[in-house]
Amino acid sequence: MKWTKFEPMKPAPPVTRSLDTPVSYPPACPALLRSADARRAIATLLTVQIRELKIPDSYEITPKQFGDDRGVFLEWYRFDRLQEVVGHSLALAQGNTSVSKRGVVRGIHFADVPPSQAKYVTAVHGTVLDFVIDIRVGSPTFGQWDSVLLDDVDRRAIYIAEGLGHCFIALTDDATVSYLVNSTFNAEREHGIDPLDPEVGLEFPISAEELLLSPKDTQAPSLAAAAESGILPTWDAARAYYDSLNKGH
Repeated sequence: MKWTKFEPMKPAPPVTRSLDTPVSYPPACPALLRSADARRAIATLLTVQIRELKIPDSYEITPKQFGDDRGVFLEWYRFDRLQEVVGHSLALAQGNTSVSKRGVVRGIHFADVPPSQAKYVTAVHGTVLDFVIDIRVGSPTFGQWDSVLLDDVDRRAIYIAEGLGHCFIALTDDATVSYLVNSTFNAEREHGIDPLDPEVGLEFPISAEELLLSPKDTQAPSLAAAAESGILPTWDAARAYYDSLNKGH
């Protein structure tokens, strides 16, 4: 059998082009596609989709997954895509992981503003229902909440800005949640609100008899009591802090 000598192809020179670099398009190409904003939008769709929740300054992130017979690849965090919608990057300071039994409720937790803690949360195994609660006094959505189902199928994430309350319930055993946060834990500045407070009215898809809470969370004050004690962040203070981050201060 005669073998043919294999000559490897020479690699093409790398192409380095930013989204702002002008590109030559054929005359038939719509003008809309020639803009940098359009190219950014297309690039975003190729990696992640970001949707603002009904609570201002919180977002649902849905990554595009690339699967084949080996498994799946995805970009579960893109600081640049998040920065485009939030106004500033998430300056990573700490990463946390929790593993929870079905029925475990963690939260409602928040920290003093500033600096508080912005959180980027996803479930790497199992399923949790993740809640963001607006506890900023003076906010147009004060006392309201929204939720995102985080699991190892759609692999969504949720971004929760500083000053917002955070809580989740594990819907499966060994539900594993990873958090990226922009400041380290400081027990003296951490606070909680009772996740079963009827005024907040979180809707858990598990019966009350199955819920597992820590003593710290069950002993936390109601939203009204927390507001009366003055420990809640304010809408104005939170917005001022977001503005300072947007300006790079």
